[in-house]
Amino acid sequence: MTRLADLAELVRAPAALSVPGDVLSGAAAAGTLDRRTPALAGASVLLYWAGMAANDWADRRLDAVERPERPIPSGRVRPATALGVAAGLTAAGLAVAGAAGGRRATAVAVPLAATIWGYDLLAKNTAAGPAVMAACRGLDVLLGASVGPRRGREAPRADRGPVRALPAGSGLVRALPAALTVAAHTWTVTALSRREVSGADRRLPRATLAGTALVAATALGRPDPVPVALAAGYAGRYGAAQARVLADPSPARVRAAVGAGITGLPALQGALTARAGARLLGLAVAAAAPLGRRLARLISPT
Repeated sequence: MTRLADLAELVRAPAALSVPGDVLSGAAAAGTLDRRTPALAGASVLLYWAGMAANDWADRRLDAVERPERPIPSGRVRPATALGVAAGLTAAGLAVAGAAGGRRATAVAVPLAATIWGYDLLAKNTAAGPAVMAACRGLDVLLGASVGPRRGREAPRADRGPVRALPAGSGLVRALPAALTVAAHTWTVTALSRREVSGADRRLPRATLAGTALVAATALGRPDPVPVALAAGYAGRYGAAQARVLADPSPARVRAAVGAGITGLPALQGALTARAGARLLGLAVAAAAPLGRRLARLISPT
């Protein structure tokens, strides 16, 4: 019988701490933070875990050579079980998104799920892989903004009359800069992850370092100590890991940089959330980063 610990390793459970911040930063940017947001974040986690299980199922033959300790090649999880877990988590994620956000959330969650599976089954080992994975994270941010505010942020006033409903896609438009920022970060992590086994050419960490600097600058927004501090922390930790790859582009250094990119993402998400005005929530999102680093010592996020 498959153990729960083996399933947790299959889906890289601790890495999911980097996921709710996508939805929260999108909702904060769109002005849609409300009681629906936690459920949308839960749907995002389910879809993320589904992608991880599908990834290991798709890579089972390659992992038998390169990573025989993974749950499927080691025999601890059967391939059919992994595929069933991936399908079940996908269905659960779509159901939760639909229940929480209705048709608008479903209209984002379905393309998100399709892009996740498309990456795992088709795009991962192609030149389009990093861009497709970046699209997954970008759509995840937009999931938080998908429900959209039905009315303006200001309360109705007697001299104005009722506030008119905003266009259905207005929240998505407001969240688009945050989605692009998270997508750009994801591109850097995915590009590095493709060299976890072989090691990297030094041109790669140069490019991803430049991307990280641009991402951090984009997350700052107007001068505000909270997003500034969080963006600086993100850039400092993840940038330092990439600088070590630049000095020594060995597989171990690349894997460490990928791990830093995954576990450091909450700091970036926190900066984006705080930039939108939700400073306390941004700090709470960023707090997942140190917890993720501790848990990564138990179950690798890469």
